[in-house]
Amino acid sequence: MLHVIAEMTGSIQGALGCLAAAIGVGLVGAKAVEAVGRNPGASGKILVQSILGMALAEAVAFYALFL
Repeated sequence: MLHVIAEMTGSIQGALGCLAAAIGVGLVGAKAVEAVGRNPGASGKILVQSILGMALAEAVAFYALFL
């Protein structure tokens, strides 16, 4: 019984970590689109910053899945 509870707890941790990463990537993407809409000339700099932000948000999912 304890083994089943431990498996469920790990699955919930992984799911919540991936959910948090998905929310983070969505927020970064939405704000990047908003920033490019306000200042189209800075789209190159915004793209670099948004890719870095998405990569850091995805790191949360890897930590949740592998730890």
